[in-house]
Amino acid sequence: MTSSDHDLQDWTRHDLGGFTGHVGPLYTRMTDAGRLYAMRADARHLNLAGIVHGGMIATLLDQSLSAMAWDQAGRVPCVSVQLDTQFFAPVREGSLMVVQGRVKHRASSLMFVTGELSVDGKPCASAEAIIKILAPRT
Repeated sequence: MTSSDHDLQDWTRHDLGGFTGHVGPLYTRMTDAGRLYAMRADARHLNLAGIVHGGMIATLLDQSLSAMAWDQAGRVPCVSVQLDTQFFAPVREGSLMVVQGRVKHRASSLMFVTGELSVDGKPCASAEAIIKILAPRT
């Protein structure tokens, strides 16, 4: 464990495939408030201004909110059909980006999910998503 990973010792690391595998790893941790999702911002996540690219922040929010819906849907495939993201503060290289969220409502095959991305407890972005629950794979 590197010195920058001391704050990840209570987290579970997930080396995922697909697009998330290119930007990850993703970390999760259970709390009394629910499951948290996190990624460490590194140089490949930065834009030309030297801060974490908004697309990277949106990616982490999308992955996290989709995972929440997937879990609530009984772990069947889910896809985002809408993601509205707001940015409040810049995220710097080396920061641990943490997402906490919740499913607000489920209507048939749609879930409405909200979440906030923070660094050191300071809100940096938020998102609301509509997630479509797909038929289970056979």
